[in-house]
Amino acid sequence: MKSAAFWRTTESGKIQCELCPHHCVIAEKKTGLCGIRRVVAGSLVAEGYGLLSSLHNDPIEKKPLFHFHPGSAIFSIGGWGCNFACRFCQNWQISQAVDAQAQSFRPDEVVQAARDQRSPGIAYTYNEPLINYEFVRDCAQLARKADLLNVLVTNGFIEEKPAAELLPLIDALNIDIKSMDDAFYKQQCRGALAPVLRFARQAVASGCHVEITNLLIPGLNDGAEQVGRLSTWMAANLGQETPLHLSAYHPEYKMDLPPTPTAVLERAFARCKRDLAYVYMGNVMTSAGQNTLCPQCARELIVRQGYTTRIVGIVNHACRQCGRPADVVM
Repeated sequence: MKSAAFWRTTESGKIQCELCPHHCVIAEKKTGLCGIRRVVAGSLVAEGYGLLSSLHNDPIEKKPLFHFHPGSAIFSIGGWGCNFACRFCQNWQISQAVDAQAQSFRPDEVVQAARDQRSPGIAYTYNEPLINYEFVRDCAQLARKADLLNVLVTNGFIEEKPAAELLPLIDALNIDIKSMDDAFYKQQCRGALAPVLRFARQAVASGCHVEITNLLIPGLNDGAEQVGRLSTWMAANLGQETPLHLSAYHPEYKMDLPPTPTAVLERAFARCKRDLAYVYMGNVMTSAGQNTLCPQCARELIVRQGYTTRIVGIVNHACRQCGRPADVVM
């Protein structure tokens, strides 16, 4: 078994994981809340190392990343387990379960598969990738040597030290900020807000390309004041050019509230545009909130229809019309 990183032995002889802010104290043969970091013979092991639930070539816009190599397809892998237990999880079949008999892959096999697909890189996604820290780190190191990009799609619930060691290997992230209300995190997700905000700031400070997703759930986190707090915080801490994806909720897992009305997303979109240059709407059929417009002259830079993407207004990394630099990694 692969040894886990970031843990210590407590005075009582138990093992405490220090990868994420849960700091699980784990008894022999048990796992932490994530379900894949287990104590075996007095040591913490990464039991989920190499166990994959999903391998797909996806449009990068599906992550969602709209400002990072738009129009490309990226090789995407997912594992098992999660350090959250969101009642509305869209991938609960893999995030709230662990299949110890799942097919196992080595990091070099993942990198080779990405190269075989002619992908520009690897996206670690579907479940929460950071709980499988050791496998993501090992894959990312090999990917970097092979001139492949590394993308994280994450809830951002990780401690500062392991994040600091991993982020230099990461090119882009989509970080899920579920609410600006810590009570929402505790009641709906079994998590906490502050570590997520810290990680988002840390990722930007590390030079990574960052985009944010906020899933709006009617009556729980879709209020104008809450949404406004997110866009205001992003502008002040991540930068006004950081893209925000406002996503519509649909009933799933343990939550049966009705789907998010389009009008709710449209109101949130209008509010967030007061603070941010780039706001998008996802999981909803609407003509607004899909295309990338130049913040200076409003010319269309990138046009999207579903996952079909066309770059129409960017020349030499700038707006074709006014010359403002395009905030897009290409």
